[in-house]
Amino acid sequence: MTDPLPLEAFPQAVLDAADVSAITQLVLTEREGRDLGRWDRMGACFFPDSVVRITWFRGSGPDFVKGSIEMARRGVPAKHRLGPVGVRLNGDRAVASLTAIIDIPATLGGVEAQLSSHARFLYPVERRHGRWGLMGFEAVYMRDEFSTAIPGQALPITPADVARFRPSYRMLAYLLTTQGYDVDPDLPGDDRPELAEAVYQRIYGWAGLEV
Repeated sequence: MTDPLPLEAFPQAVLDAADVSAITQLVLTEREGRDLGRWDRMGACFFPDSVVRITWFRGSGPDFVKGSIEMARRGVPAKHRLGPVGVRLNGDRAVASLTAIIDIPATLGGVEAQLSSHARFLYPVERRHGRWGLMGFEAVYMRDEFSTAIPGQALPITPADVARFRPSYRMLAYLLTTQGYDVDPDLPGDDRPELAEAVYQRIYGWAGLEV
C-alpha cells in the first residue's frame, strides 16, 4: 500500500478548491442544522469564541445555538432560502458570503401570513488544527415584506405600526417585537450603507482581505 501524497505534491489551485468546498459545506451544514433542528450539527460548526450579530441576538456561536433552540420552542419556525456561497481565502482565514431569504410564518389578527426578509449573510471562518470552523455570523439587511397565505386577504398592519423600525428590516423587527424579542435598531442594512460598509471592512479586514 503506497503512502498518501504530501500536501506539497498538490497544486495550490487543488488545495484552494478543497478549502472552498469544505467552507461551503460548513456554512450549509450550519444553516441546515438551524432549519431542521439538528442542534448538535449546528453547534459543531462554531468555534467557542465566535461572535454572532443579527436582529434578535448578539453573543457567542454556542449561545446562538441555545437561542435558536429557545426560538423554536417559542413557536418562531424560521427557515432559510440560500443563494450560492462565495468564498474568499487567505491562508488559515476566509470569508464566506451569500444572499438569503429568511421565511417566518405568522398569524396576525387571525390572518395567516409569511414574512420574507432578504439579506446578505457573512461568515468569517478560520482553520484550527486542520479543521475549518465558523468565527461568526452576521447579516446585512436589504428589505422585507409580508404576504398572506390566502390571496386577497389584508393584514392588520398600518404604517404607524412599523414607523419606528428601519426600512431594511422593519417587518422582521415588527414580527420579532411581537414575539417578545428586543431588536437592535442599528444593524447594517441597505438603508444605512455606512453601517454595512463598516461590517464588510471589519470582517474582510480580519481575514486580511480587501472588501
